[in-house]
This record gives sequence, C-alpha cells and structure tokens, in this order.
Amino acid sequence: MNDPTIPQKSQPVPLPDEPLATLRLELNAQTAVIPWQELQRYFAAGSVIQVALELDLVDVACQMAADNKAQVASWLEEGAIAAVGDQLARDWLALDALVWSVVVKPWVLVQPWSPACD
Repeated sequence: MNDPTIPQKSQPVPLPDEPLATLRLELNAQTAVIPWQELQRYFAAGSVIQVALELDLVDVACQMAADNKAQVASWLEEGAIAAVGDQLARDWLALDALVWSVVVKPWVLVQPWSPACD
C-alpha cells in the first residue's frame, strides 16, 4: 500500500548541468602535457588557443565544447583566451617548452606547464 506521507523511491531526475559534468570528466581525461614543438603544424594552421593561467584549462575546453558563445566571447574580449602569437610560439620553441593541452575540435587549447604545476 502506498502511503502518500512516506517518500517513495524514484528515478533520479537529470540535472541541467549533468551533461556538462560528464563532458568535463571526458575532457579532463584527454588533457596531456606535450612539447610545444609537436604542436607546430596546428600553430601554423592557426588552431592553437592560449588559455590564461588564471583560468582552468578544462573549464575553458568545456565551455567551448558546449558552445557557450557568451562566455567564450567574454574571455576573448578580456584577452583571457587568444590565438598563440608568433613571438610566444618562437619563445616556446626556443625554450623547448612543455604545455598542457586539450583538443576541442578544431582547436587545441594550451597553457604553459612546469614541473611546479603538478
């Protein structure tokens, strides 16, 4: 007998941000430290985006993958994300730099990496 005063078990209702949380987990698993030199062809194609250190690389990737145009536009306007410039690319190449990276097609998002980051 169902007593209306006793809570009944039900299926969980998916939260609106649940797909975003799943996407975040997937993107986090796909991040990697990679030598800048290995990204040269993507840089030459204009596909590499630098993410400011104050931002979380995976959060930015998530918003881009979710097509959050307002947030991405805001970051672009602030300069928090931008195409990697020629001088920075040369500097990273000369330093044999390592970068955190994650792919959100057609973009490769990067942040500088150092052992102190771990």
